[in-house]
Amino acid sequence: MARYTGPVCRLCRREGQKLFLKGERCYTAKCSVARRAYAPGQHGQGRKKTSEYGKQLRTKQFAKRYYGVLEGQFRHYFEMAEKMPGVTGENLLRLLESRLDNVIYRMGFASSRAEARQLVLHAHFTVNGRKVNIPSYLVKQGQVISVKDSSRQLGKIKAVIEANSARPVPKWLELNRDKLEAKVVAAPAREDIDLPIEETLIVELYSK
Repeated sequence: MARYTGPVCRLCRREGQKLFLKGERCYTAKCSVARRAYAPGQHGQGRKKTSEYGKQLRTKQFAKRYYGVLEGQFRHYFEMAEKMPGVTGENLLRLLESRLDNVIYRMGFASSRAEARQLVLHAHFTVNGRKVNIPSYLVKQGQVISVKDSSRQLGKIKAVIEANSARPVPKWLELNRDKLEAKVVAAPAREDIDLPIEETLIVELYSK
């Protein structure tokens, strides 16, 4: 499985916003964006005019890195969103939110999407009682995501869940912390997705 393996804090600095790629570190004073709020590299602190294309590209890059997907995957989601009824930009975000690794993160069962992806790959979760180890699996309304029975007593799993117990859960998920599971009660609505972007810019970029 292809994935980005470089320094993730560099991605946050390039986008000028926190992507929450390093879990708890992102909430502390050690966060690279908080310490160096400018783009990385020799010319990172230089002033640059941004063209309309540049704005569209940065918006797409931010969304892609926020959810931890590569370019080919992102374009595939866009093509899926185009074929769905409704607004293409909102459909795109809805698909990205519905990825299993993102759902695990939203449940508070991982400190970052990268950690959630690793836990899914190691088969620690089930969907409707069946083991799923594909991070890109798209969950649907009515499905129940649970910690696998054999994983419930693992120290790492218990520590991660405890550390993120205070994180708010979106309205489209119904979390049962005692049972270590969550039910998808609705499709993610745009107002429930805390992604500070104009998704229409992504649509404009890919529509050229």
